[in-house]
Formats: sequence, structure tokens, C-alpha cells
Amino acid sequence: MAARALNLLLPSICKNPLVRDTAFLRLWTGITASGLATWALPFLLALAVLDGSLDATGLGLALAARTAGFLAAVPAAGVLADRYPRRTVVAWSAAAAAVASPVAAAGLGTSTLVLAVAAAVVGAGQGACRPAFQALTAEVVAPERRQQANAAMTIAVRVSVLVAPSVAALLALAVDVHTLVAGTGALWLVAALLPPRGAVAAPPTRSPFLREFADGLAEARRHPWFLAGLAALTAVIATGYSATGVALPLIARDRYGTEAVLAAATTGYALGALAGAFLVVRWRPAAPGRVALGGLACYALAPLALLLPVPAAVLVAAYVVTGIGIELFNVPWFTATQREVDPRLLARVSSVDFLFSYGLAPLGLALIAPAITVFGAGPVLLACALVCLAAPAAAMLVPGTRAFSRRL
Repeated sequence: MAARALNLLLPSICKNPLVRDTAFLRLWTGITASGLATWALPFLLALAVLDGSLDATGLGLALAARTAGFLAAVPAAGVLADRYPRRTVVAWSAAAAAVASPVAAAGLGTSTLVLAVAAAVVGAGQGACRPAFQALTAEVVAPERRQQANAAMTIAVRVSVLVAPSVAALLALAVDVHTLVAGTGALWLVAALLPPRGAVAAPPTRSPFLREFADGLAEARRHPWFLAGLAALTAVIATGYSATGVALPLIARDRYGTEAVLAAATTGYALGALAGAFLVVRWRPAAPGRVALGGLACYALAPLALLLPVPAAVLVAAYVVTGIGIELFNVPWFTATQREVDPRLLARVSSVDFLFSYGLAPLGLALIAPAITVFGAGPVLLACALVCLAAPAAAMLVPGTRAFSRRL
């Protein structure tokens, strides 16, 4: 069935003008390389725990340091990517991560401090790339093709998530983990060197850093649909995503008695997200904002399936639908932001997006386990499901969310 679907999709993909656009292909490859490197580090560090090169404490410190670097860099990168050419910000950010990757490998098993500092630099490079790439996409891709471009980038990320664990595990049989961690620097070099130059020059004037960041916040406030959508996304990630990260492994073990359910659910989510990205390559609904927020509300199925004593197949199906829904939101959301926001302020507004939506995710992960301990899994999962439904529904009431636009 998968092969048949691919055969049906290939002709339309090959006829897509983006496939023949060299600038887009360079950008797509750079973003894909950065995504692979971003995914690879925590997985490889987990392998290092398994082979004894790193203990659990060191793993926690390294991942925390990477998250801290990401959060520190995102707001600064938004200002810098609007102040200087976006291509330059991408190059320096990814190059910093490329240099830090072999340093992290050197600290693995020898110095937790060196590993943590290097992981923080890698995280900062990752955080600095995100808003710069978002703004660079708007410069490289014509407005009428941006939804297809964003979908293509999402497809690359989801395929990487599905394929990369097996590839990394096979490589680990022949190459030690230290070499693989250092090798992620090569991916960051691709991200630094390959993307093309953008079409928009840096603004001729400069203001104090805080004032420029405040200008980005003011631009975000000019778009009520953006604030409403960001609030809904932040609420869903902090609750539904956290429920998946913390409760799914426990319920897979206690209710179903096998880790295979955990693997099937996470794989189903990735497959669903891949299907959702393919769906929005060409789909143009009459009310894209409503459809996107409806897709985001599908995340409620994850905590509901964990709450109710459903068969394992139903749980996996819920995660497939959840994956479809998240991409029904993501692709139109990124496309609308690139279309509606003042191009001079796009990187700053994108940094606000990443800072709140993904920046608060660790807080949700940190709080949900104690909440389950105090209140029990049932009430916490029910509360998460209600938030995942209520937040997008409330966002739909805000003017402009029907089409993610102030003009409608």
C-alpha cells in the first residue's frame, strides 16, 4: 500500500516547479541537514549511555545545556537575522554548531563540563538557525509556492525521524559513538555552507537590541490571529506533548505490558505527520485557519487514548490522527506567518513563535510527572485533553483566525 501511494505521488512531485528550483533545493538540503543533526545528538548520547561512555546524570546535563543554549539564542537570533542578511546568520550559527560537535565528542566520557558546554553551543546554533531559516524561506521561495515548500521541508524531517534511528543504530555497530557525535558536525557544515543568499538586503539602520526585539513583539501583536494561534499551540505542546512524553511509556508498560506499543505509537505519530504534510502540499481549504486549528485540536486524542482502556490498535490509530493534525496546523501556520508578517520583522516574530511554543515545552515535561504523582494519571490526562480541545476552539473565536490573516 505504501509503495502504491508513493507511485501515485511521485509524478506530481517531479512536476512540481520547486523540484527544478536550485535555490530552493539548496535551502531544503541545508534545513534537512540541520534537522538531522538536531535529532541525532540526543539519540547518540542515549547510545553512549547504553555503551557506558556516559551516565544518566551526564545525559541529563548535556540535554539541559542544549535546551538552555537554544532558548538563549532564539530571541537574539531573531534580531540578528532581521539586522543582518539571513544567509549570514544561518552560516555563522550552523558553523558554531559544527565546531562544537567534535568538542562534544571529545568531552564524551572524559569531561561532563566540556560535553555540557559544547552541547549548549550546539543548542545555540540550532536556536539561531530556526528563525533565520524561516525568514530565508520567505526570501527564496515565491509566495504562491511557500505552502508547498514548507510541506516539503516537513516531509524531509518526518522521513528522517522514521529512517534515521535504524541508520544510526546500524552505524553504531561499525563506528564508535564518539565518531558519530563528531560526525554530526558535517551535517552542520552542510547547513552552514549550502543555503543560497536571500533576496532582501539588511535594513540600513540599527536600534538598540531590546528595542528591536520589542519591535518584533509589537509586530506580533498587530496580528490577533498570530497571538491566538501561538497561545493555542503553546498550550497544546505544554499539555498534549508532555502527556505523550511522560505518560505514554508508563501506560505502554503498565497497561499493555510491552514496549512495542510505545514504539508503534511514536512511529504512528511520525507516519501520520508525514501523511498530513503530503495532504497539505496542494490542499487549499476555504478556511485554512479553521482547518489548521481543528488539526491542532486533534492532539486531544493522544491523552484521551492514554486515559481510556482502549485496545493497543486504537491507541496507535489515535497517534496517527494526532500526527496528521499537527501538520495540518504547522504548514499553514508557517506559510501564513511568512505571508502576513512584515518581511523586515519576520525573523523576530518567528523567534517569538519558537520561544513560546517550543521554549515552554520543557516546563510542561518537568511539571506533568509531579502532577501525575499528586493527582493521578487519570485527572491529569483528562485535563490535558480538555486543554488540547479548548485552546484551539477559543483561538477560532479571534478575528482573523479563519484564514490566518488580518485582511479577512
